[in-house]
Amino acid sequence: MPRSIQYYFSLHSPWTYLGNELFHEIARRHGASIVYRPMPLRSVFDETGGLPLPKRHPVRQRYRLVDLQRWRERRGLPLVLEPKHFPFDPSLADRVAVAILAAGADPAGFIADVMAGVWAREEDMREPEAIRACAVRAGFDGEALLGQAASEPVRQRYEATLSEAVAAGVFGAPSYVLDGEVFWGQDRLELLDSALSSGRAPYRPDGAV
Repeated sequence: MPRSIQYYFSLHSPWTYLGNELFHEIARRHGASIVYRPMPLRSVFDETGGLPLPKRHPVRQRYRLVDLQRWRERRGLPLVLEPKHFPFDPSLADRVAVAILAAGADPAGFIADVMAGVWAREEDMREPEAIRACAVRAGFDGEALLGQAASEPVRQRYEATLSEAVAAGVFGAPSYVLDGEVFWGQDRLELLDSALSSGRAPYRPDGAV
């Protein structure tokens, strides 16, 4: 039976960007479906005790810059360490992804282009025009999606992902949830791949099988 992976992410996360291509390749290889869950990451941090980047200790901020270089090399992706328009509020771009999902369409192309826009092209993804251009390149009506992203149903769907993420055990992005087991961070993708290959039962906090 085909398996399903819940994909919790935010479109301003460099770690989501670094793992996105490999994650999709793993899912395709195993015939697993992806359930996309764009989430309000700052709210998830607030709920679970995480800190946004500017509030982290300088030691942690410096380590993050080193680790980004390691994974940029490992994944073979272009990545500007400190892009001009970061940090920024990703909620509009995230809600456009929600609007694509609400229409029953595949958001993968849009998601990939927005993150490349932030981390490779240094575009300002606060700007509706930049987001609209990504939607158009992905084959969508960008203007219509921006309108839908501002609608109350899409806003409510986006905000509801906060409680869904926390209930699933998610506290950061990206998180991949397979059969209730959370794999947090793109550096856990090899472990996700292994779990899909082996077909093992999910690990639980209490060690029960």
